[in-house]
Amino acid sequence: MAWIPVTHKDEQEMLQAIGVSSVDCLFEDIPPSLRLKSWNIPEGLSEIEAYQHLEALSKKNETGYVSFVGGGYYDHYIPAVVDYLSQRGEFSTAYTPYQPECAQGTLQAIYEYQTALCRLTDMEVANASLYDGGTALFEAIMLAVRVTGRRKVKIIPGLNPIYEQMIRTHIANLDLELEYGDEPEGCACIVGATPDFFGNIHDFTAIAEKCHSASALMIIQFYPIALGIMKTPGEMGADIAVGEGQSLGLPLGFGGPYLGLFAARKEYIRKMPGRICAMTVDKQGKRGFVLTLQAREQHIRREKAMSNVCSNQALCALRALIYLCEVGKQGLIEVAQDCYSKTEYLKKKLSAFATVINPKPTFNEFVVRLPIPAEKVILKFKQNGILPGIPLKSLLEHCKQQIPCKDKDGNTYGEEGDLLIAVTEKRTQKELDMLAELIRANIS
Repeated sequence: MAWIPVTHKDEQEMLQAIGVSSVDCLFEDIPPSLRLKSWNIPEGLSEIEAYQHLEALSKKNETGYVSFVGGGYYDHYIPAVVDYLSQRGEFSTAYTPYQPECAQGTLQAIYEYQTALCRLTDMEVANASLYDGGTALFEAIMLAVRVTGRRKVKIIPGLNPIYEQMIRTHIANLDLELEYGDEPEGCACIVGATPDFFGNIHDFTAIAEKCHSASALMIIQFYPIALGIMKTPGEMGADIAVGEGQSLGLPLGFGGPYLGLFAARKEYIRKMPGRICAMTVDKQGKRGFVLTLQAREQHIRREKAMSNVCSNQALCALRALIYLCEVGKQGLIEVAQDCYSKTEYLKKKLSAFATVINPKPTFNEFVVRLPIPAEKVILKFKQNGILPGIPLKSLLEHCKQQIPCKDKDGNTYGEEGDLLIAVTEKRTQKELDMLAELIRANIS
């Protein structure tokens, strides 16, 4: 896009044409408290000065910590090939592929991503991706509402409170009821997470069967790495499977961009949000790829549209595809086993002198209750280069969750000493032992 400057005379002619006396009149509808206080923009910098300024800003970032922070976003290892291939100009500069003859590479990548996601989840169809895990979950709920015509949604306790807050924000102006429970009568859907926010592993097969008997849909929010060793959403009978794809080759990146995973049964394909890429043949019989079932009705029907998703996270989805291709089926199993075994190792060490609230097998995460406030532990451990986890009480309060908060098994969380600890394949035994000894030393 080009910027074309205007003269003062041009400006006056335009103002006269639209019937206002000054540019300030264009902003009268904005309350004074919300208007920009000043347009005092600093003078421009030379290339050297700009580089030095940006470098100084970057040094304010605190990096290099040993991280045990999770809560839905994790410090996983990213193979070098993911960065190398995804940063090639053909991919990183590509835009929306409306013209298939100009975007076969991007369309093929989307198609293969959809295929990989279907294989990972044991579901029949997948879309080209959504903005993040919370967005995908909201869209899944709305699909269930469209299919069933019902207005009640039930959430099995243990869902990520960040996702729950996102859902409540999205439905604030909609005629929907949100409740906790797993009985599907009269519901559009049941939403269950496995592993849940606290790391607990669940099998929703029986609940899915009850949903189908009651003509409700079963939505399973999954963690993609865990599917290396866990029962898949498809095996449990899910109608819709959603998840956050950050763990598949995406850096934490100060909160994004991330990747919403969305897969479903084929019978719901015309009710799915976003885009779907399909494979076809041209007039010469050659294989080709094209976007299909992309009504983009938000431009026409607006609030009555099936979904207002009009884009996807193609570059993030590409990284996820490259990651899955690089690690392969056996590699994903090994990563998952590594995460699981290291988590159980740390739980066993901590349980010798602290209370592990959810001692049953968990994936990646668990909660330990300390006799001192978790926030104090975090501030102290930062000085040793360690981020020991998330203080649950402050997070739950921030997400407006009721405290104590319960999971599906009845365990309660939310006391001041509750620390949510995450362990990925990147954490070494030395780091696990160091964390355990530091916690022991600080609570004894």
